[in-house]
Amino acid sequence: MKRNRRLARGTLNYPGIGTTEHGRTPDGVPCVVTQAYLGEGAALYRRVAHGILAWRLQKRSGLRVRADSDVVVPGARVVSGFGVGPFRINAPCEVVWVRRPVPGDGPQSAGFGYGTLPGHPVRGEEAFEVELDNRGRVFLKITAFSRPANWFYAAGSAVTARAQRHVTSRYIGSAHELAAGES
Repeated sequence: MKRNRRLARGTLNYPGIGTTEHGRTPDGVPCVVTQAYLGEGAALYRRVAHGILAWRLQKRSGLRVRADSDVVVPGARVVSGFGVGPFRINAPCEVVWVRRPVPGDGPQSAGFGYGTLPGHPVRGEEAFEVELDNRGRVFLKITAFSRPANWFYAAGSAVTARAQRHVTSRYIGSAHELAAGES
């Protein structure tokens, strides 16, 4: 994938690649799990799942998103960023796992996890999943584990943590929009 290599270079750079798929994270690495209730029903679940798997959760949250695929697929590379001009922080990642919705209305989850590439402010993984439980309730679950990528980001860890909380709250707002059917 030539286009892939121009978008983001390098290889995944953290321990525990793919572990967010099964809810495990590497020992000793800070992890944050956020869950939000979105509503009820299989139709709502599918709307959110399709939005997540088309990068709309990130795009609606205010991030600038450049991806080498219009839909989330394993190995896809994406660079998301926030800020303006010289104050823009770019975050290159690679998709490490994908789970698509399955037929039926029973309990299931869909989403993906992506890991950091060189140039990202942290080293770790983040997963975005929508879950349909056995009572028909729908939840967004975001799992992230990471450490600062270098001394500069480590020195600003309080700012980095605040930025992560802010972006997570934007993801939740985006998921509510997707659940409501807003295009």
